[in-house]
Amino acid sequence: MSDLNRRRFLEGTAGVAATGLTAGGLWAPAVHAQTLAYKPEKGAKLRVLRWSRFVQGDIDAYMANVRKFTEKTGIEVRVDNEGWEDVRPKAAVAANTGAGPDIILSTNDDANLYPEKLLDVTDLADYLGKKYGGWYPACEAYLRPDGKRWIGIALGAAGSMMVYRQSQLKAAGFDAFPKNNDDFLKMLRALKEKGTPGGFALGNATGDSLWTNWLIWSHGAKLVDKDNKVVIDSPETLKALEYAKEMYATFIPGTLSWLDPNNNKAFLDGQVSVTNNGISIYYAAKNSPDAKLKEMAADIQHASFPIGPVGVPTESHLFFNQMIMKYTKYPQAAKEFLRFMMEWDQFDPWLLAAGGYIAHPLAGYEKSAVWTVDPKNTPYRDSVKHMRPAGYAGRLGYASAGAGADFIVTNMVAEAASGAKTPKEAAERAQKRAERYYKV
Repeated sequence: MSDLNRRRFLEGTAGVAATGLTAGGLWAPAVHAQTLAYKPEKGAKLRVLRWSRFVQGDIDAYMANVRKFTEKTGIEVRVDNEGWEDVRPKAAVAANTGAGPDIILSTNDDANLYPEKLLDVTDLADYLGKKYGGWYPACEAYLRPDGKRWIGIALGAAGSMMVYRQSQLKAAGFDAFPKNNDDFLKMLRALKEKGTPGGFALGNATGDSLWTNWLIWSHGAKLVDKDNKVVIDSPETLKALEYAKEMYATFIPGTLSWLDPNNNKAFLDGQVSVTNNGISIYYAAKNSPDAKLKEMAADIQHASFPIGPVGVPTESHLFFNQMIMKYTKYPQAAKEFLRFMMEWDQFDPWLLAAGGYIAHPLAGYEKSAVWTVDPKNTPYRDSVKHMRPAGYAGRLGYASAGAGADFIVTNMVAEAASGAKTPKEAAERAQKRAERYYKV
């Protein structure tokens, strides 16, 4: 965390302490920052492109808030849902052609692929930050890359946590989820021996392949250093890739082609006992009419990723942004829509309905009941607070966004883990691919 971001975060969270709690125990927004007026353009209509839901409560509550907005303002809002892998190219086409949705909900640092095509939303970001306790540092890193203007509004993140079957871990000789990489590997081997293996996505999965960031970071490796110099071909990376080979040997077959839905299906089908995922697996089991899945839900637990040789947490989560395209005919209406959707009266019910699938980007929402109504939700609460930006340890921008969209780290890990290339060959290829983005 930079000194600048740390200072901004502390300034923001001080606002939370100052406001205190309501009589009902909920956090109260800062009184001094409760007003911001946008005047939507006459005849405004909005089109929103967003990723498809992984939990039904998300889209149900989101659409309820959309209808509430329309009833209040008279502004018609069309919402199109697409898969994560489809939103990215459609957003790029819209940015390059200057036509398409007014607002796009996308992932990671996609906003940094075309920052000049996005509406400046600094006024809205400042308002929300002051009112709701401050933005977490990762939000500023992703959406305020120059330290000045905001190119989007953070929506939060889908936490990538360990999802596992407690009974199967216990049968393999583990009473608790391992805290370090050595014990984690021992657990994976024991689970395979018991016929209840694990599995982690090694395909181009937008969210679930982020575990490969944890893998290299936990060994002290990184794609780039703080000066944006590509350093992925390093001794630390080779150690991480050797570890990946040992992990892969315990996986269920087929993980090389897994995209985001695959590990959900494998887990709910009983094919794997541990994977990394958002809370959607537990959500689906808990809310299923199938008695067997409800029984599985009682056995599902969540944990943070183990800590590797670096000795500190190295969390990587799927960040969600909200971008207003500069070509929109209705910038005031678009800002008013995002302001409305981020206010407590709409945002908190949405968090609750999503059941912990989305972790909030503003410190004030730590007080949301979603994080305590079910103890299994709690591990996801601080995902945005603790996450490292995908472009760690460098500056975010076109290079980091392009390298992430090109799945350079994931492909490197898949090549080495599967034996398609030696660790050295995989690291050298990743180095060359990354250097095409991080040009000196």
